[in-house]
Amino acid sequence: MTAAELTPQEGARWALCTGLPLADDRLATVTATANHIHSVIGVLRELDPGRTPPAPLYQAGGTPRAAV
Repeated sequence: MTAAELTPQEGARWALCTGLPLADDRLATVTATANHIHSVIGVLRELDPGRTPPAPLYQAGGTPRAAV
């Protein structure tokens, strides 16, 4: 477990702080889901959006169209 991962107890505490108390049988699943979302967001933060053309210029399987 990395320092950034939540434990089920921390997940329960955060859920309770937001007004969403969780049943004990859901803690592990909700915590695992939160940890997965956190890891995906971490990967997205590492991407360089400057290297990605804007969506209107994107052509699947080809090169980006020139901006007009």
